[in-house]
Amino acid sequence: MPPTRRNLPQLLGDARRWFDEGLLAAMEAGGSAPVSPTQAQLFAVLDDEGTTVSELARRMAVTRQTAHQAVHGLVAAGLLEQVPDPASARQRLIRRTPAGRSAHRTAHDVLARLEERLAERIGKDLADALRAALEAPWGPPAP
Repeated sequence: MPPTRRNLPQLLGDARRWFDEGLLAAMEAGGSAPVSPTQAQLFAVLDDEGTTVSELARRMAVTRQTAHQAVHGLVAAGLLEQVPDPASARQRLIRRTPAGRSAHRTAHDVLARLEERLAERIGKDLADALRAALEAPWGPPAP
């Protein structure tokens, strides 16, 4: 039986894991507090001025409870803080602490190095084409 061709979502998931694993390993090797892939994803979708837990959950495509757990772990690690939302007395914003901003800058640098490493491995033209394909507007999915 011929090998099954993997679909594009599976391949994109593998690519995401490659970056996540490289990022988390580099951050931990650099002395950063260990974080989970979910916590790293939360960090990536957080606005500089702060974001509500509900909005974080929507952006991450996870439950509010999952986002809330990730927030609490990062608050305990000193990377995030909760502050009152000036637009709503009932909500709180999640934002990076000074240590969190530093970790975010470091993560940005690590990801840039991982992109360079990928370009070295698959070739700059393929890496550029991959970026162009992912940045192109895809439109809504077909029903």
